[in-house]
Amino acid sequence: MMKKFTLICLLCAAFLLGYGFSRVTNPVNSGPRVTGIGGIFFKAKDPAALKAWYSKNLGITIGGFGSDFEWHQGMDSTKKGFTIWAPFKETTKYFQPSEKQFMINYRVEGLDQLLANMKAAGILPVDSVQKASYGNFVHLMDPEGNKIELWEPNDVEFAKMSTITTK
Repeated sequence: MMKKFTLICLLCAAFLLGYGFSRVTNPVNSGPRVTGIGGIFFKAKDPAALKAWYSKNLGITIGGFGSDFEWHQGMDSTKKGFTIWAPFKETTKYFQPSEKQFMINYRVEGLDQLLANMKAAGILPVDSVQKASYGNFVHLMDPEGNKIELWEPNDVEFAKMSTITTK
């Protein structure tokens, strides 16, 4: 189980590093699209104990939900961004209808148009867009039964909520 989690973390880190490098070296794409990883959520037998283990052994700063990793967007060091890391109880219903042990949250821009494009391709969300002060969310299933969360963030509002971050 730990090997799978480590592999997933390494793949996500590689994706983020590659994506960050491409943002610096390539012109910015416009239009509806994924812009990065917004969070990694996974099931755990004892989320509180697991959070404590990661805090003690890996130095992750833990808040009530998990950890908010703070970073700066592209070449503009004044724009904060966040990636959330959070273990959920293994009995959570939040990942349903997926039976998988994890869910990835993708940061997106142009959520409404992205959903329209996906609908035209026959891909429908499993719920309706949920609006919050810190962004809009919707869930989809990928072809292999993984539930994914699309988040069109409002990082300014999210920063106001999150005073404890791992930097």
